Amino acid sequence: MKLRSRTRRKAADLMLKIFSTGSAVVGIFFLGWILIVVIHKGASAINWDFFTQLPPPPGGEGGGLGNAILGTLYMTIMAAIIGVPLGIMAGVYLSEYGRDTRFGSLVRFTVNVMMGIPSIITGLFIYTLVVVSMGNFSGYAGGFSLALLILPIVARTAEDMLSLVPNALRESALALGVPRWRVTLGIVFRAGKTGMITGVLLAVARISGETAPLLFTSLNSPYWPTSLNQPTANLTVTIFNYAMSPYSNWQTAAWGASLLITVGVLLVTILARVLLGERKQS
Repeated sequence: MKLRSRTRRKAADLMLKIFSTGSAVVGIFFLGWILIVVIHKGASAINWDFFTQLPPPPGGEGGGLGNAILGTLYMTIMAAIIGVPLGIMAGVYLSEYGRDTRFGSLVRFTVNVMMGIPSIITGLFIYTLVVVSMGNFSGYAGGFSLALLILPIVARTAEDMLSLVPNALRESALALGVPRWRVTLGIVFRAGKTGMITGVLLAVARISGETAPLLFTSLNSPYWPTSLNQPTANLTVTIFNYAMSPYSNWQTAAWGASLLITVGVLLVTILARVLLGERKQS
């Protein structure tokens, strides 16, 4: 009986290993396939004009997506300026002040729910709140919608990273008479800064590929973004529009924009992994 039971356990363990390894291989295969297709179809569109020129007319030649690249940068920076500080402050409250309080539990529940809300719902909310009240689509509305997406990610990451800091560090500083706010900024922040930076980078990578909220907020534009108080060009909506067009030059531009976003997300993710690896080693 013992031999039969051991044989069954070994067989079950082997089957689980095979299934897990196969699932990982399938995931890596499709990721590699996507990367190969995007690089193959998008590399031909990448040149100097792609970064410096306005979109070409339908069926025309030349041109680029400089306005969409610039508009995406504007809205991403705006979202980071709004969402990152608020997210970090929310994470600090949850980790340092509201860990065992009812209000802290409510805030934590709200953050978790916001992380699970589809981005298109966020876009509709900002459309109702900002676009309708302003009377026009705008880059500001797009930045606000992306900020709502980045805020809960940063808040959750900040809470997790600060919660990993040993309580002995806090207690030692408090025992010496150091004020609580100085303990948080000078000791807890310093111990968890690498993890928080990693979370911020991953959050920025997360919002850089969002399309749905921008369809309802910033929309798109064929012109340079001279003001964010108007429809603003961005890469994701441009991909959405150009990929479905019947014009080959627009389709090529869409593949080029896809390659640019993919490479950007990969670089940010690799940087975040490097920072997280350094934190674990230290």
